[in-house]
Amino acid sequence: MAYIITNYGSLLFAAFRQTLILALLSLFFASIIGVFFGILGVLDNKICRKIELIFVDIIRGIPLIVLALYLFYGIPMFVNSITGGGFTISQLQVGVIALSLNCGAYMAEIIRAGILSVDKGQVEAARSLGLPYSKTLRKIVLPQAVKTMVPTIINQFIITLKDTSILSAIGFPELVNSAKNVIGITFMSFETWSIVAVMYLVVILLLTNLSRYIERRWNVGR
Repeated sequence: MAYIITNYGSLLFAAFRQTLILALLSLFFASIIGVFFGILGVLDNKICRKIELIFVDIIRGIPLIVLALYLFYGIPMFVNSITGGGFTISQLQVGVIALSLNCGAYMAEIIRAGILSVDKGQVEAARSLGLPYSKTLRKIVLPQAVKTMVPTIINQFIITLKDTSILSAIGFPELVNSAKNVIGITFMSFETWSIVAVMYLVVILLLTNLSRYIERRWNVGR
C-alpha cells in the first residue's frame, strides 16, 4: 500500500480532485434544475405539474450509465449524421450534463416534497391577506421547507459523488478510472481499491456528519 501511495498517490489525488469538481459542478446545475422543476410541480397549473412529472419520470427511468453513453456516443453520432461531422462533446461536459439531469430529477422531487410539507393553512392565510403566490412561496413557504430539504439535499450530493464512478465507462479521468489504470500497471488490486475506498469514505463521512449536525441544530429550534 505504501508503494501505491508513494508512486501513484499524486495521480489518485488528482483524479479525486476531478471527481469532486465534477460532483460540485453537477450539484450546482442540478440545484437550478431541481428548483425550476420542483416549483413547477407545486404550481396551481396542471400543465406545469405535468411537465415536472414527465421530466422526473423520464430522467429517473433511464439508468445513469445509459444516459452518459447516450450523450457521449449517441448524440454526437446523430448530430454528425445530419450536419456532416465536426460536432464533439467532452467527457467533462457529458459528465456534468448526465449527473446534473439525474441529480436534478431527484432534487426536483425533494424540493416539491419540501414545499408540500409546509402546512397549507399558512399559504391560505397569506393569500387571504393579499400576498401573491410568488411572494408567499419566497417569504413563508421556502424558509420553512429548507429545514426539511437541506439534509436530504446533502444526502443526494453523497449519492451524486458516488455516481461519478459510473463515468469511468466513457473514460472520464475520475478516481475509479485512474485506479483501474494504476492496477493495470502495478497489478496491486487490493491495495489500490483499499486506498480508493478510504478516500471516498473520508469525504462521505464528513458530509454525512454535516447532514446530521444540521438536522440536530434545526430540530433543537423546533
